[in-house]
Amino acid sequence: MSTPALDRAGRLRSALEAEGLRVELVTPSEEIADREDGGLLILTGGTAPEAPAPLLLQARERAELPVIAVLEAGAVEEPHAPGIEEIFPETAPPSEIGLIARRLVERHRLQEITGIVGESDAIREALERVVQIAPVQSTVLINGESGTGKELIARGIHALSPRKHRPFIAVNVAALSDTLLESELFGHEKGAFTGAVDSRRGLFELADKGTIFLDEIGEMPLATQTKLLRVLEEREFARVGGEKMIEVDVRIIGATNQELRRLVQLGDFRKDLYYRLNVLRIELPPLRERPEDIPRLVHHFVREITERNGRPFYGISPEGMQLLREHRWPGNVRELRNLVESMVVLAPGREIRPSDIPDEVRSPGRGGDLLPAPIPRAEDAGGGGASREQMEFIFRTLVDLRMDVDDLRKEFDRYQRQIEEPRWPAAEIGGPVRSVEPVPPPSPAIDGPIWEVDAESGVALPIPPTGAEPGAEGRPAGAPGAEVDEGAVVYRPGMTMEEMEREAIVAALREVDGNRRKAAELLGIGERTLYRKIRKFELED
Repeated sequence: MSTPALDRAGRLRSALEAEGLRVELVTPSEEIADREDGGLLILTGGTAPEAPAPLLLQARERAELPVIAVLEAGAVEEPHAPGIEEIFPETAPPSEIGLIARRLVERHRLQEITGIVGESDAIREALERVVQIAPVQSTVLINGESGTGKELIARGIHALSPRKHRPFIAVNVAALSDTLLESELFGHEKGAFTGAVDSRRGLFELADKGTIFLDEIGEMPLATQTKLLRVLEEREFARVGGEKMIEVDVRIIGATNQELRRLVQLGDFRKDLYYRLNVLRIELPPLRERPEDIPRLVHHFVREITERNGRPFYGISPEGMQLLREHRWPGNVRELRNLVESMVVLAPGREIRPSDIPDEVRSPGRGGDLLPAPIPRAEDAGGGGASREQMEFIFRTLVDLRMDVDDLRKEFDRYQRQIEEPRWPAAEIGGPVRSVEPVPPPSPAIDGPIWEVDAESGVALPIPPTGAEPGAEGRPAGAPGAEVDEGAVVYRPGMTMEEMEREAIVAALREVDGNRRKAAELLGIGERTLYRKIRKFELED
């Protein structure tokens, strides 16, 4: 380099070292010696961003060094050459380059801690959020599709937090059954349930002073959500089967691939727990929304897998890499890593070509679209059809009505028989009455005669109006003015079927001294149906 260029390089080195950075200034033609991780590579000189490609490849293969290019005036172009994070003209102030370089190195260190690879705007934003969130104690909710790296982000938050020397425990809520989940999280006392031969500490106790990561938290049952809410609010809980309250100091990080707000609207997730969890939020984008990160991810996975398996890999052709960039990746980063591992292990001894890539990547339509189907928002439903919430309400209503369909069918059959047969099978209506003679229509001369159905004879007889003479013709025993038999079911014109049914249930329960099983047998209905009708008519007492 000329003397002016050497002077500029010296000032640049001094500015970068003042920021606490280890710096290596090289030209495009220089070779790179082995270096430690955590440094910074400054490419000086050159006339075009694509000039240092061989050098950048060496840097990333050996230490994955961040690279900044300081090129001649007019050589700064967009987009950047692959592998170059930032490009500056030679006239840029060294202090400005030093500030950006320090931020770049810090981001690379964070990526080494979290394992998150990528330089897209979405990933940079997520990493900046990690840096902001890590030092505080607030609860965090990470949202993203399966395979986007939610656990890596959680581990990064823990690693940068004051709790980094304390336990980090990850729990997959969806992998545990409803009965086992509460015991795993909160522990249990001896004899709390069958098989509990000894007391056991739960994961919350084990994570005391540290961090607990609850993956797929949207799958948590409502009963466990209630107990988790108490831990968040009171920092205490009781073991299953225990009475003593246990205090814990745990930071909770939740993650889900679902939209919790939608689950709240559907009644599958507690609203108060949602607001308690959603204090700080990080959104991780799916891989299909950041295709510019795919080459970096591929190189990262190739280096990791070749070192672990000791297998050589000859690279991927530009055409093959373009196919990878265009794929939709329904499994996100996890799917990409599995594909790279298969290509490394089954490498044909040459560069990977498009024909070597599996059919589902080359022809994604052949295997069907496996992308997650998002739940449509209520505000997006428009007027073209029912929303998800409306359909859910209809479905739940149908499920609730399903238990009553058989009863309605039986009552309709009984109604048909009442019309066709000369005697009414009143006992099947829901009371202890066996049968009655057809009842004549009420006389217009009196305001609604009262008919009494005797529980023993099963015969319905008219009761004269109040005030009739005791010996009046047709007056039965039990009419007004006489003692009424407790086993009788009284029907009055205008009574609804529900009122008649209630009277019949009351009479049946009275007949068997409140024994519901015997009352159900007497009425000819199931015990479960009887219990439901008792609650409906408020007859529990």
